[in-house]
Amino acid sequence: MTLNPSFKKTICDSSISVSRLLHALNELSQLVYLQNVDAPVIAFLPERYQVFQEKQHFFFQRTADFCYISDDQASELSTEIKPISTPKTDSFNGGIIGFISYDYAAQKQINIQIKSQPSLFLGLYSTYLKWSNAGWVLYSTDSQAERIFSKIEQCISTIPVLPSPLQLQATCQARWTETQYKQAFQQVQEYIKAGDCYQINLTQEFTAKAHGQLLSVVEAFWQLTDAPYSGYLRINDFELLSCSPELFIDFQAHRKIITKPIKGTMPRHTDPVLDEQSKQRLMVSEKDQAENVMIVDLLRNDLSVYAETGSVKTPKLFNIESFNQVHHMVSEVEATLRADIHPFHVLLSALPGGSITGAPKIRAMQIIDELESAPRGAYCGSMGYFNFDGTGSWNILIRSIQKFQDEISLWAGGGITIASECEAEYQECFDKVSALLNLLNTFVQTDTE
Repeated sequence: MTLNPSFKKTICDSSISVSRLLHALNELSQLVYLQNVDAPVIAFLPERYQVFQEKQHFFFQRTADFCYISDDQASELSTEIKPISTPKTDSFNGGIIGFISYDYAAQKQINIQIKSQPSLFLGLYSTYLKWSNAGWVLYSTDSQAERIFSKIEQCISTIPVLPSPLQLQATCQARWTETQYKQAFQQVQEYIKAGDCYQINLTQEFTAKAHGQLLSVVEAFWQLTDAPYSGYLRINDFELLSCSPELFIDFQAHRKIITKPIKGTMPRHTDPVLDEQSKQRLMVSEKDQAENVMIVDLLRNDLSVYAETGSVKTPKLFNIESFNQVHHMVSEVEATLRADIHPFHVLLSALPGGSITGAPKIRAMQIIDELESAPRGAYCGSMGYFNFDGTGSWNILIRSIQKFQDEISLWAGGGITIASECEAEYQECFDKVSALLNLLNTFVQTDTE
C-alpha cells in the first residue's frame, strides 16, 4: 500500500488553549486528546476504530461523508503497527490512540466484574493537531485531508456550540464508609498473613449522578493538577478525563522501553517548611521503599519475559517527584525488547500495571475483585498511543474521572502491606483525590426556584 502524501497546515494560533480547541471540535467523532508531557496532540475522525463493550468487540469504518458503519470483516487495529528499527519521531506521528480499561486487561487473566461502559477503544488516526510555538498544526495522510482541513477550519473559525455544562445532582461521595474501608483493609491483612499475597492495591470509588459533559470542565481539572499524562476521550455517551501523573510504558526508538512505577505518597503543603518535611518523610520511609521495590521487582519480571537477555535495568530507584497535590516516590525500569516481540502485545500482557494491582499480580487481582464493591472500569487502566512504527507512550489511569450516561466516578487507593496502618492508608486515599473531589463538587446543580 502506498501512503498518501503528507498534508501539513497551520490551523490556528498557538495561544489557543486545548480546552477551547476541544470545545470547537466537539461535534467530531471519537475526539481524543493526549498531553503526552510536552507534546500535546488532538485527534479526531479516525479512519477505523474498535470498541469492546458488554463483552463484545465492535469494529467501525468511516464513510466518505464522515459517518461510521459497522465492519464485521475488520481485523484488530494492532495489526496496523509495524515496528521498525529507525523511527522518525518519539511523539505522535499517526497511528493508534485509545485506552484499555483495568476491567478489559484483568478479565484476560481472571474472571471479574466488568462495567457496562466501553472497556477498550482504539482508533486509527491519520489526521491530528499538534502544538508548536508557531501554532496548532494539522497533519494528515488521509485521502480526504483537504476536506478535513476545511471542516476543521470551519469548526475553529465559527462560534462553537459549547458542550452542555456538567451538573452533578448531588455531591460525589465515597461508596464506602470509613468502617467499610477498615473491614476491607483488615481482610487484606488476613490474606497477607495467610501467604496469599504481600501487597494489595486497595481502592475505593467516589460516585454521583450527573448531567452534561465532562468536556465542559476539563480546563479546570488540568490547571488544578498540571499532570504530565493528562488526556480526554469521548465515545458517544462515555467520557474519560485523565489527570494522571504516572507513566506506564514508554516505547522508544530501537525497541527501548521504560516504565516508571509510582508507589509512595505524601501530601503537599502551602507552608514550604511543612512541605519539605513531608517530602523528606517520604524520602526516608522504609515502608514506602519496601512497597516501591516490590512493584519494581514485579515490573522487572513482567518486562524480562519480552526483553533481550541482560537488558532489564533499574537506573532510578526511590526518586521523589512533586506534583501539585502530593509528593510521589517514583522508580524507573528500562529494557530492550526482543526483535520478534510486538509492542502492543507487551502492553496488553503487562496490563494491569503492578503499581495498581499488587503482588503476586494474579492473586492480587482476584482479591481486588472480591473486596472492592464495584468494577474499576477505566480507572487503573491505560491511555496512550502507538505510532505506526511501534514507538508510543501509555499512562496509568489514576487521578482520572469517567462518566458513562448519567453516572460519574473517580477512584483513589494505595498499596497495603503487612506494615500498613489503616488510618494512614485511609487518609492517603483523600490526599490523592480530595483536590479533584472538591473541584468536582463545585459543579453540583443549585436549586434556582
